[in-house]
Amino acid sequence: MMSGYIPNTEADRRRMLELIGVEDITTLFEQIPSELKLRRPLGLPGPMSEVELIKHVTDLSERNADLNRYACFLGAGLYDHHIPSTVAAVLERSEFYTAYTPYQPELSQGNLQATFEFQTLICLLTAMEVANASMYDGATALAEAAVMCSSITGRSEWLISNCVHPGYREVLKTYARACGCQVVDTGRSGILTDIPRFSQRIGSDTACVIIQHPNFFGALESALDIGKLAHNSGALYVVIFDPISLGLLKPPGELNADICVAEGQSLGMPLNYGGPLLGLFACREKFIRHMPGRLVGATTDTCGRRGYVLTLQTREQHIRRERATSNICTNEALCALAATVYLSTLGRKGLREVANLCLQKAHYAAKELTKLPGYEMPFEGRFFKEFVVRVPTPISEINKHLLTKRIIGGLDLGEFYPDLENHMLICVTERRTTCEIHALIEGLKNEIGASYL
Repeated sequence: MMSGYIPNTEADRRRMLELIGVEDITTLFEQIPSELKLRRPLGLPGPMSEVELIKHVTDLSERNADLNRYACFLGAGLYDHHIPSTVAAVLERSEFYTAYTPYQPELSQGNLQATFEFQTLICLLTAMEVANASMYDGATALAEAAVMCSSITGRSEWLISNCVHPGYREVLKTYARACGCQVVDTGRSGILTDIPRFSQRIGSDTACVIIQHPNFFGALESALDIGKLAHNSGALYVVIFDPISLGLLKPPGELNADICVAEGQSLGMPLNYGGPLLGLFACREKFIRHMPGRLVGATTDTCGRRGYVLTLQTREQHIRRERATSNICTNEALCALAATVYLSTLGRKGLREVANLCLQKAHYAAKELTKLPGYEMPFEGRFFKEFVVRVPTPISEINKHLLTKRIIGGLDLGEFYPDLENHMLICVTERRTTCEIHALIEGLKNEIGASYL
């Protein structure tokens, strides 16, 4: 039977069943339990012309609340930042877009150089000495950092602030169960790490102390003080950072972090239903042989020409499993390239301007929001681009109302922190205009209703 042949008649289908040795097509599905089988038609439309199909798919896509038509005030780990057109222009070149793992360095110099440049930029951004590539996302990068800390210290306890992203903490617990370690989730004081409790909980078996700065609530932690507590006990210090915030804030290296990790989505990647993502990972050079993931190095050949190679490949793909530092073995090079082009396009001044716009717009939105009756910021402290607001009505109703105005509202913190019921986490990036902020205020004002106005 010729390749690509599609049976069109009943006789064709019978002939195919005879060739594979079954009498009826249902025989092919006998292994599927009957309760799992669909017992109704799929309800798909009939055949369409190309013009009809394009219109049909376009109509379906417009049912989604995409960020070209909706103003987004939702953050909590993934963010709606502007992506320069240079990112797509480079990313969609076929030599990058179709490439996979560079097993043959002599044929992959362009991809290897791009990854080397990515590592260099992350080192410059974080003020750390070495950075890797091919971390899946921020959450798994954190888990890999904790495993690395146990490998270095020989200790098994991971002490983490309750102000770290809840999703990150859940991933960390999953890793801990698999490697025989313990996650100690400390309390918080308002929306900041409870430093006295941290100090009391650090012990001789603490492998690492983990904080997020800015934290999950957008607040700025006393990062230097927490780092001193970690190092005084012999533990390693892990800082989760927001890449955009480093346009204004001190980098993890200047906060005395031993390892720093982050979600790199904000560096040139859109919000595609939560992926693909990019884990950023950097550390001190003395820990390089414990570092997971890929590391691209620069060298010279026998003729003195500069070249790039994968080095220190302590992954399961390249080394015996018992000697591997990580089982992460996929390739995040395309996402890393997006981050490289983004950072190269913005440069130091551009990144600082983006960070400053986030800061100024977030504070302006917070000021205007708290003018509304029933809306208040219950916690004091500095914040970057996200802040917590106590609201007078159920957040689900607020967000449902805002969607009718083509506005995506903030996160209901009560879903993750029961004591923060009726508290909303709002994010304002550089993409949000003054008109959109005012539309948010107006939408919330209408939601308050006559009982307040």
